[in-house]
Amino acid sequence: MSSPPGGHQHKGLQPMTRNEGGCLCGGVRYATLANPGRVTVCHCRFCQKATGSAYMVEPIFGKDDLVLLAGSPKTFDLVSKGSGKVVHVHFCGNCGTKLWLSFERFPDAVGVYAGTFDDPCWFPIEPSTSKHIFLGVARADTIIPSGLPTFVEHTVTNGGVTQETKVFEAHHKVGS
Repeated sequence: MSSPPGGHQHKGLQPMTRNEGGCLCGGVRYATLANPGRVTVCHCRFCQKATGSAYMVEPIFGKDDLVLLAGSPKTFDLVSKGSGKVVHVHFCGNCGTKLWLSFERFPDAVGVYAGTFDDPCWFPIEPSTSKHIFLGVARADTIIPSGLPTFVEHTVTNGGVTQETKVFEAHHKVGS
């Protein structure tokens, strides 16, 4: 984790945290200026397709805590089947790397594709700030760590109703 020169403060008394990332070709670079407010590990079909993997690790930041350093990403807009709201996928037009998401449903937030950080492991995934969502469509062989909140679908319905949380006491294999 790196700090800016002079130890500047950001949003009150917390020290600013700066972490950089970018695309495969290096044409688009960004920095986040704070710790993520939360980390979502999403197993939905959108995230499976968008990452080409079983799930997406998505640290969530305030939109003002993500700054563009180089390049100009393109945007692909998709209406979410779940919420009916637009999800904006920001990606490099040259190499195709998906970098972050912004959301009509959550206009003050951005979700960064964790693997695009120069150090994709700089932030913790802990029970107080993290969750696994959409376990109802997760790959049947996915292992969920113990102690983390999990949800069958999203954490909150479109109508604002909080969904039931399940926390596994031991590591849990989806589908068992």
